[in-house]
Amino acid sequence: MLTDLPNVLTLLRIGSIPVLIGLIAWHDPVADALACILYIGACITDYFDGMLARRWHQLSDLGRMMDPIADKLLVGALLMAMAGFGRLIDGSLYAAIIILVREILVSGLREYMAFQHTTMPSTRLAKWKTGIQMVAIGMLLGGDGTAQLIGLPLPVGILGAVLLWVSAIPTVITGWNYLVAGVGRINATSRSRKVAS
Repeated sequence: MLTDLPNVLTLLRIGSIPVLIGLIAWHDPVADALACILYIGACITDYFDGMLARRWHQLSDLGRMMDPIADKLLVGALLMAMAGFGRLIDGSLYAAIIILVREILVSGLREYMAFQHTTMPSTRLAKWKTGIQMVAIGMLLGGDGTAQLIGLPLPVGILGAVLLWVSAIPTVITGWNYLVAGVGRINATSRSRKVAS
C-alpha cells in the first residue's frame, strides 16, 4: 500500500528533491546548512524504509520499485543541480558523470532482468559505494560555508569532492560487475531460446 510508512518515507525522499534544489540555488551558508540537514534526513529515510518494511512485513512490489527510483532521483537531481550551479569543484563533475552513467546503465539492466523475471541483487561493495556517495554529496551540499557556521576550520567542499572521486572507484567496479552479469544472463536467455526453438 502507498500509505504504509516505508512507502511514505520513500515518497518523502522524493518530495525533498525540489526543496533541496531550491536551497542549492539559494547558495547561502544558512541554505547550504539546511540542505545538508535535509539531505541527511533523506538518507536516514533510505535506511528506515527498508528496515521497517522487513520488520513489519510490509514488503511490496511497489516499495521494491520505488526505493531504488527514489535513490537515483535524489542522487541524480542533486548532482545535476550542483553541476548547474558550479558547486562540483576540483574536477568532481567528472566523478558525477561516472556516477550518473553507472546509475542509468544499472537501471536499464535491472529493468531488463525484471522483464526476464530475474533479479540483480545488490552487493556489499555497492552498499559501500552508496554510503561514500551519501557522505560526499552531504559534504558538497554543506560546503565550507556550513563548516564556518559551526566553527569547523575544514575544507569541507574539497573533502566532499575527494570523497565523490573515491566513490567513483566502487561505482565503476560494481557497474562493470552488473554489466558482465547482465550480459551473461542475456546470452544465456538467447541460447536457451535457440535450443527451445
